[in-house]
Amino acid sequence: MCQLLGMNANTPTDVMFSFTGLATRAAEHKDGFGIAFFEDKGLRLFVDPQSALDSPVAEMVRRYPIKSDNVIAHIRKATQGHVALENCHPFVRELWGRYWVFAHNGDLKDFHPRLHGAFRPVGSTDSERAFCWLMQELAKAHAGVPTIDELSRTLRELLPAPHAHGTFNLLLSNGQALWAHGSTRLYWLQRRHPFGRARLADEDLSVDFGALTTPNDRVAVVATEPLTADESWQPFAAGELRVFVGGEPAGRASG
Repeated sequence: MCQLLGMNANTPTDVMFSFTGLATRAAEHKDGFGIAFFEDKGLRLFVDPQSALDSPVAEMVRRYPIKSDNVIAHIRKATQGHVALENCHPFVRELWGRYWVFAHNGDLKDFHPRLHGAFRPVGSTDSERAFCWLMQELAKAHAGVPTIDELSRTLRELLPAPHAHGTFNLLLSNGQALWAHGSTRLYWLQRRHPFGRARLADEDLSVDFGALTTPNDRVAVVATEPLTADESWQPFAAGELRVFVGGEPAGRASG
């Protein structure tokens, strides 16, 4: 299965400590990687079908001064769709004048919904197909731009359909919030004042967040597996949807 990383914060925040921990796991997930991060309404997307351990794109990302309040990253272990650039997560579409970013960990069997609108997959993954279906159904459900609460309610109604076809751990963001759905394995934590030191679980690297933050900062992190060895990661329940806004868990729902 693939590995997911999501971050939501109340101020543009450096994500490279967590991305380093994620990339370390590319030895077992070597079929591509990607990272997308918002800068206001704009979006930067870097994807590569090479392993995050070997990719020159990944090396460039490590050197890039990423500061964002919404980030989604993914390292791929292919289940459906061959190893190719068009099959690398995260996937991006536009809806209501905003970019939407999606990444998936899982395997959906026989999920072939009718796609009849503007959202069509470019690659051959079940993940991109599910994303296009979600975008299509969100567009059908709302005539105008909905609130975050309205979007969360609609997602709660929609997500059980693909979830019924298999494992459906996902991250979704439009730059205003981060939605995370746990199917089998997903964890989250919040970092806030007083910030402490954290050490990566898979690499000898630690950081003192207290030296890099202010008392007003809040950061929520979501990952397939806990990235650090000394923080209190909370597991998602099966079928649980959470939304994070401004570094805070804004709600939860089971579907």
